[in-house]
This record gives sequence, C-alpha cells and structure tokens, in this order.
Amino acid sequence: MFSSIRWKFIVVYFLLVFIAMVIIGVFIVNSLENQQLENISISMEQQLETIVSTSSDIAGENWMENRQGIQNTIEEWRLGAGETLYVIYDEEVPTILASSLKQAGGLMGQNALSYKNMDQGLILSAFNGDKGELIIRDESAGKDFMHRTYPVLSSLGRITGVLYMTADLSNIARTVDDSKVILTNATLIALLITIILGFLIASSITEPIRDVTKKAEEMSLGDFDQFVEVKSDDEIGQLAGMFNQLTTKLKLTIGEMDLERSKLDTIFSYMAEGVIAVDRDGRLIHANPIGQKLMELDEESIHSGIELDLSYLDLGNIDYSKPETLDGEKIYETIDGVYKVKYAPYRNERDDIAGIIMVFQDITQEHKLESMRKEFVANVSHELKTPITTIKSYTETLMDEGVELDVQKRFLSVIDSECDRMARLVRDLLQLSNIDYKKTKWVRTELFINQLLQDIISKLEVLARDKGQRISMSFAEPLPVVMGDKDGIEQVLINIISNAIKYTESGGAISINTTNDADKVRIKVSDNGIGIPEEDLNRIFERFYRVEKGRSRDLGGTGLGLSIAKEIIEAHNGEIILKSKYGSGTTVEIILPSA
Repeated sequence: MFSSIRWKFIVVYFLLVFIAMVIIGVFIVNSLENQQLENISISMEQQLETIVSTSSDIAGENWMENRQGIQNTIEEWRLGAGETLYVIYDEEVPTILASSLKQAGGLMGQNALSYKNMDQGLILSAFNGDKGELIIRDESAGKDFMHRTYPVLSSLGRITGVLYMTADLSNIARTVDDSKVILTNATLIALLITIILGFLIASSITEPIRDVTKKAEEMSLGDFDQFVEVKSDDEIGQLAGMFNQLTTKLKLTIGEMDLERSKLDTIFSYMAEGVIAVDRDGRLIHANPIGQKLMELDEESIHSGIELDLSYLDLGNIDYSKPETLDGEKIYETIDGVYKVKYAPYRNERDDIAGIIMVFQDITQEHKLESMRKEFVANVSHELKTPITTIKSYTETLMDEGVELDVQKRFLSVIDSECDRMARLVRDLLQLSNIDYKKTKWVRTELFINQLLQDIISKLEVLARDKGQRISMSFAEPLPVVMGDKDGIEQVLINIISNAIKYTESGGAISINTTNDADKVRIKVSDNGIGIPEEDLNRIFERFYRVEKGRSRDLGGTGLGLSIAKEIIEAHNGEIILKSKYGSGTTVEIILPSA
C-alpha cells in the first residue's frame, strides 16, 4: 500500500501536521505553565512586600516582643487558597515565630530548619540577605508547592527575620492538564481532516500521474502515438503538456537515430577498413564485413559472441588494469595482404572501460611500395658501387709509377666506359624523377609511326646483322597520325627493339608490325629470344628489376628502360603490354591514341 505515491503523500502530510501540532502543543503548554508560575511568583512577592510595608509589628526591630502582633497580622491577612505564610526569627537557630496555619500555636518556637514543609537552603540563603524561590514536590500530598523567602531588614540594615511563604500549584497542574486534553482533541480532529484533505489532494495529483504512467508503459512497448489530456494549468497540467511534447520530440529523435544508425551501418559495412569490437572478456561484439573476412567470421559467430584469440594479432599484452596497454597499433600480415591494426578502448554508459575496438587498415600497397623503395635504394647503391669501385681501383693503379702506356690507355678506356655507365644511370634516374614530379615538358607534334619505325630500324639494323638476326616488318597503310613527343616515343621504341635484339640469340628472328585499330595505333614487336619466366612477368616494369641480373648487367642494361618506357607511354594516354613465354620469345605491344 505504501508503495503508492498517494499514500506516501498522505503519510507525509499526516506526519507534517502531527509534528506541527505536537510542537505547537508543547510550546503552548509550556508557555501557559511558565506564565502561571510567573504570575504566582509575582503575586507572592507583592504580598510579602505589602505585609512588610503595612505591618508595624513586622517592620519593627524587636520581633520577640511583638510576637502576638505579628501572629494577629498574619491571621488577619487574606491569603489566597493554598497559600501559607511563616515568620521565622533568627535567634541562635532559625525559629518559627508565627504562621497562618490553624495549628500555628503548635509551630511557634519550632526549629524552622527541621520543619518538613520548609527548605533549609532557602532559609539560610534568606538570612544571608537573598530572596529565594523554589518549587518543591510534596510526595505525601502528591502536589507541587512554590516556596518563596523574603528577608526583612531593620532600619539599620540588619536582617530582623524572614517571611517564608508557600503556595499550592494544584490549580496550575489542573489548568495545564486541561490544556493538554484540549490540544490533544484538537490534534486528533486536525489529523482526521488532514487525512481526508490529503486523500483528496493526493488523488488529484496521482490520477494524472497514473495516466502518464500508463501512457509511458505503452511507449516502452514501442507505441509512441500516445497523448495525455491536459486538464489544468498547474504543475500537473504542465507535466502532461511536457509529456505530449516529449512524445512528439521522441518520435522525431528516434527517426533521426534510425537514420543515423542506418548511415553508420552503411559506413561500417562499406568502409575499406575492417572494424572489430570485443568486450573485456575477449568476446566478439561487432564486426563489419571486412573484419569478418579478415577474421574468417560468419554472422552466427557475431550473434553468439564467440571469444576471439587475440594472441596471433600480438595483442596478448592487453591488461584492463593498465590503461597504457589498451591503446596502440600493430602490423598484421596475412597471405592476402598487410594490415595496420589500430586498437583503443571504448567506454560504457558508466564511463567504465568496456572493451577495445580494433581497426584494420589495409597497407598492402604501402608495404609493397616501401619494399620497392628499399629495393630501389639497394639497386641504385649496387649499380653505383660497381662502377665506382672499378674506377677507383683502376685510378689507383694508374697513379702508381711504372705503368706502361698501353696499360694506361686500356685502363682509361675502362674508366671512360664506367663513367658512361654511371652517366646513363643518372640520366635514367633523372628522367624518371622528372616524370614522377610532372616536370617533363612533352613537345607534342604529329608523328608518323611507320616512318619513325623505319628510321629506328635503320639505326639498329647493324646490331641485328652482327648477331645474324633477321628483322621482318609489316606496316599498315595508311596509318593514322599520332600526337606525341618525338624524342620520348623514339626512346621507347628504341628501347623495346634493342631489348629484342639484345635478348635474342644469334640467328634469331624479330618481327615488327603496326595495325590501325579504329582510333588507336598498335605497334607490336615480337622475337623468339630467351623469353621471361612467368613468375617475373608481374614485376617486369618495376624499376631496377631484372630477370637475370648478372646477364643483364653484362649486356649493359640499368634495369630502368622498361620502367621509363611505361611511364612515357602512359603520359601519352597509351598502354604497353608485354607477353612472354620462357624459352620461346617475347611480344611487346604498344597502343597509342591517334590524333
């Protein structure tokens, strides 16, 4: 029952009124009692002062001689009900000289300090000149009495005696008890009214809240088309209005969240990087398609939350008690490629670390380029080292005295040859650099490919004749004009044809033909030379790559010719295709767009 806000409200309201009434009652009763006691105290003091000021017997200095007059004065004095007056004279011990009691004659001459209805402390304090007041409980009578002393001074300032007065406080007790009964009845009536009003007020508050609660329950089940009727302009009405506004805003927000979630799902699904999330126990939480492919996971693995073994990713040092181990990157190599794995922790709604997210970035191409760069540097170093070593050794020999003239000429010839070799290498590297950085300025003119080929063949025919090779030509007529840089295209064709001559054995055959293919010109150079192994075909256009490195160097190549040829042809929006079979020959086809 008390789980309801209605009853909580009633109980709180009840306790509030109850506590307030108790505090007020205690305050009123205490104030009434104190006021009554104060009135009696003032009345007693005034009576004592009046008696002293009006009675010549008491005002006199010789009380023993005026004993009867004092007694008469006290008897004639109209004391209130329950009040008693004693006159105490100080001889050697305080002695009762007179009393308002009927049995006063029996009290005269009695030791005041031993009289049960008097307080010794008040008497002794009064004979020291101090007025005193004290409330004393008479257990035999079951009543409280107020005791008050008044020292009487002579004209010389000496204490003649003490007036001791007591007053019955029963009336005050009855008045206080009556007040308590009245306040108790008032409290009960107030509490009854409080319960009734509290129930009515609580109902007016809880009914709209119940309505809102019911609507909220419907919303929790997914039905957001809820509306609460606003019945007032107070806080409850404002709550209903805010609930309706919340419902409308929530529908819009959920729609936006669904849209954003759809966007995120699309991004995660189609992003190039793989994303995998695991919890603190290593259980799979999420994986996008790329991540699933890398980890060889299926949808069932994601839904079941399998535990991933992160040791093969070299992430075995992850310790959730040490935040510094939860952030970093590793290189992960597979058969298909190389990936940079970046991982970092993610937090839950309590801002605690809930697990880690790993992003797999494909760096296969970058890794390949880095390997090529290292190989390129190594090849350049090796290409330069050989001629430099030769030049240095031959130069050191020439510097020695006694070298014959014929030997000097032969050595100088070798040095000149090696310098030419380095010059070719530097020239080729510079040309590649200019192409890479778009610094080469191509002078495009009309090129007649058939005529250009005939000029090139006439230059290289001597080399073929020396090896007993036969060059056959088949040119399509007419052939469209090609717009291109004459020196660049000529360099490519010379490189391709000279390679055919160079890598074809003596007595071999080389064929060169051109064809007109719509808006393209095709140039095909074929030989029956040594050919290229199949495993080397994919790298044949890489810089410094050689199929047979030792033999290629012997033939004077730098390993950059085909790379330069490919770059030049692609700069002319063309294409170069190489096909070869080891031991059977090679065919190179150059495709250029016509003007």
